[in-house]
Amino acid sequence: MATPEPIIAAARPARWRSFYELTKPRVVMLIVFTSIVGTLLAVPGMPPWDALFFGNLGVGLAAASAAVINHVLDERIDAQMSRTKRRPLPSGKLSARAALIFAGVLCLLSMAMLSLLVNLLTALLTFASLIGYAVVYTVWLKRATSQNIVIGGAAGAAPPVLGWAAVTNSIDPNALLLFLIVFVWTPPHFWALAIARKDEYAKVGIPMLPVTHGVAFTRVQVLLYTMLLTAVTLMPFVTGMSGLIYLGAALVLNAMFIWHAFALNRTEHAHLPMKVFRFSITYLMWLFAALLVDHYLPTTQAIRGAISLAPL
Repeated sequence: MATPEPIIAAARPARWRSFYELTKPRVVMLIVFTSIVGTLLAVPGMPPWDALFFGNLGVGLAAASAAVINHVLDERIDAQMSRTKRRPLPSGKLSARAALIFAGVLCLLSMAMLSLLVNLLTALLTFASLIGYAVVYTVWLKRATSQNIVIGGAAGAAPPVLGWAAVTNSIDPNALLLFLIVFVWTPPHFWALAIARKDEYAKVGIPMLPVTHGVAFTRVQVLLYTMLLTAVTLMPFVTGMSGLIYLGAALVLNAMFIWHAFALNRTEHAHLPMKVFRFSITYLMWLFAALLVDHYLPTTQAIRGAISLAPL
């Protein structure tokens, strides 16, 4: 007896879900969040609504486009890794041609939105970031050097600068400080994942640090970069960009991150690398959330301003 057509259709995953998966939505959401923080920190009060909405939507579309291109370029190695073999392209749910068309549409929408409704500087910086991740990192750095994530991390660290530029049409030193935080955060974040997936990266010939230098060396690098990150994340307070609320949150979050990194070096439990990886995402979200809270509530920034304006 033939199977009714509605049942067959229901059994198939919706095609739009496959396109949605290509955009790496969780990664894009974190990118857009850091971009929104950059937008909100760029001015004392609320930024113009068009810069806030269209600026961050444009950044999100560009990030999604870069993610789709990354899927296309990595289709061969994705098919060989258990973590990625069920993605839409290696599993045959979508063709590379359809994915590239989708990426092109997302890119065009992003560039049109940013250049026409925001400003040209944000559009150019966003396009450079897209090329940096989708082409320079994926095609060259990822396959060429164990420092791939360190160098290529610049593209992923750009969103706060993009969000800031959407409001000010300039590259501000404080925006670059946000860039530096994400840039230094990226290696310990990703190397924790690379430790967990070392054998898979070795299988497909990707020279991630645990593959080329060993897991023990990579664990030490995670700890050292976490300590460096602690110093970098204190700079917003030192420079007067943020106040006591942010400082307190940064100290607590950094203490927790260092504890996780020490635990990663002390024991060899299989679950620890992924635990550090997941915590690093939470760490960045709460750190940037603390920047926002500090920005909109009276803290030592107000005290500093009052002192600077007081007559001698």
